[in-house]
Amino acid sequence: MEYVIIFFIGICATTIGTLAGGGGLISLPAMLLMGMPVHSAIGANKVSNTISSFSSFFHLYKKGDISLKDSLWIIPVSVGGGISGGFIASRISEENMYIVAISLLLFAFITSFIGKKDFTGDAQLKMNKVSIPGLYGIGMYDGLFGPGQGTLMLYLFGYLQISYIRAVGLVRLATFSSCFGAAVTYIATDKIIWSLTLALLIGSVAGAQIGVRIAKKLKPRYVKPILRIVTIALIIQIVVNNVI
Repeated sequence: MEYVIIFFIGICATTIGTLAGGGGLISLPAMLLMGMPVHSAIGANKVSNTISSFSSFFHLYKKGDISLKDSLWIIPVSVGGGISGGFIASRISEENMYIVAISLLLFAFITSFIGKKDFTGDAQLKMNKVSIPGLYGIGMYDGLFGPGQGTLMLYLFGYLQISYIRAVGLVRLATFSSCFGAAVTYIATDKIIWSLTLALLIGSVAGAQIGVRIAKKLKPRYVKPILRIVTIALIIQIVVNNVI
C-alpha cells in the first residue's frame, strides 16, 4: 500500500513542481510522515527529480517549445552555483540558512507585485548581466538550502520576459542539472531505498508529463497568483520547520 501512496505523492508533487516549483513541499514531508529516513527521503527526491525533470524538458524540446541553443549554457552555470552553495553551506549555521531562504522568498514575493512582467513576453534567454548572476545565485541557493529553487527561477524568467512554457522547460533543465550530482552522491553513499524511490520516480515522471501539458494551457495571467501561493506556502513551511 505504501508504494501506491508514494506513487500518488510523486504525481501530485511533480505536477505542482512543474507548474510553479515547490513540489518538495508535498513529497518530502509526506515521506517523512510515512517513516522514511530523512536521508533516504531526500535521496529519493533527488533521484526522481533528476529523471522527471529531464522527461518534461525533453517533451518540450521535442515539441519545439524550447531549443538547445538558448538552454544548454544554463547547465554549467547552475552546477557551478550548486557547488558553490554546497561549499558555503558547510561554513554557515543552519539558522542563517533559514534567514537566507526566507529573505529570498519574501523578496521574490514582494517584487512579483511591483513588476509588471507576467510571462507574456517572448524573449530569448541570453547570457547577460541579469541572467548569469541570477541563475548562478539560484543554483547557489539550491546547493545551500534548496526549497523554492524552481519558484525563484520562474520569477527570474518572468522578469527576463521569457514565455511561461519556455520558462517551465528551462527550470526543469536547471533542476535536472542541480539534482543529478546530488542523486549520484546519495546513490554512492548507499542512502537510497530503491523500492520506495522507484515508486516515487514512476509517479514523478507521470506528474511531470501532466504538469507540462497543463502548463501549455495555462494562461499567463494565472501564473503569478499560483507562484505567490506556492511562495507563501514555502515560507510557512520553512518557518514552521525552524520553530519545531
